[in-house]
Amino acid sequence: MAGVGVRILVVNAGSSSLKLRVLGAGDEVAAGADLPAPRGAADSGDVKAAIESFGPVDAVGHRVVHGGTLYAAPVLVTGDVRRRLESLTDLAPLHQPKSLAALDAVSEVLPSAPAVACFDTAFHATIGEAAATYALPAEWRTRWTLRRYGFHGLSHAYGSRRAAELAGRDPGAPDGLRVVTCHLGAGASLAAVLSGRSVDTTMGFTPLEGLVMATRSGSVDPGLVLWLEEHAHTPPAELASTLEYRSGLAGLAGTSDMREVLARAAAGDPRGVLGREVYLHRLRGLVASMAAAMDGLDVIVFTGGVGENSAEIRSRAAAGLGFLGVRVDEARNALSAAARGGADDWEITAGDAPVRAFVIAAREDKQIAAEVRAVLAS
Repeated sequence: MAGVGVRILVVNAGSSSLKLRVLGAGDEVAAGADLPAPRGAADSGDVKAAIESFGPVDAVGHRVVHGGTLYAAPVLVTGDVRRRLESLTDLAPLHQPKSLAALDAVSEVLPSAPAVACFDTAFHATIGEAAATYALPAEWRTRWTLRRYGFHGLSHAYGSRRAAELAGRDPGAPDGLRVVTCHLGAGASLAAVLSGRSVDTTMGFTPLEGLVMATRSGSVDPGLVLWLEEHAHTPPAELASTLEYRSGLAGLAGTSDMREVLARAAAGDPRGVLGREVYLHRLRGLVASMAAAMDGLDVIVFTGGVGENSAEIRSRAAAGLGFLGVRVDEARNALSAAARGGADDWEITAGDAPVRAFVIAAREDKQIAAEVRAVLAS
């Protein structure tokens, strides 16, 4: 099957919903549905009804969180690939089963349509050993493949490629363009992208490492976790649940919604101020870390729910990054959708700033469609 011009069903299994989008030849959204999946799997009847209402589907692209070291690129799903993906469940126990359940449900409705697995870890397969390696004993690292994998790769890949286009650069050229992509949503991570390739990122072995997130802690001292287990006798399951679901903004400010955090901070609520400032402190520091991995910075990208919608977070983050050359035009930063003509992506760079700043809509669906077409064309 030719890879160009086909209608591609993009399947994205989230924490509580299954997002289905059909993209046409020009990446226009031709059809779609968001189905509830409260226990990690949507109702099979709902999946069947939705897909049958979409019209022709030529191929399917599945967002799969973890490819481990087995898959550094998208792959056509076969029975053997399906088994290997299941073997990686221990690396992403909260996410991999949902992706596999979606793959099975959609394949049952479209058994003859080629399915391609597109991985959130694959984009970061290019980071070097210095960035990927934990300072742990070699026998541990070898036995359990303990390394930094990184996540949100589909978003970082799309955001960096789109930023290069907006900056008038060839996204695939080895021209040394240095981009930091800030995927700021309920989950949040950064990537250092040099000449279109990821060279560093903030998430690691799991999606818990790095930035403060909506309910996830981000990086904490591992000794603190060991202390809680040994001295406070906190069970491992409670530790895992607390770090994943009761920490981050929720633990700091009492709410996981950034809009509410900022509203409380503006009203002088101490917890709201603390949540905002801890979030920004970690964000600025890790942007600088990503820039250091590339010996400088040419472009910064804000994407994801917070990155796209919070002018205040963009402004406050940039205010602490002036030493890198980041400065935003506050009027452009605050433009409404109507004022920018409905454009999803726009530039917010201050006129004299050496680093260009863009707000780019997170479109993992476009990235997945592009990867599916590439696999089919090959």
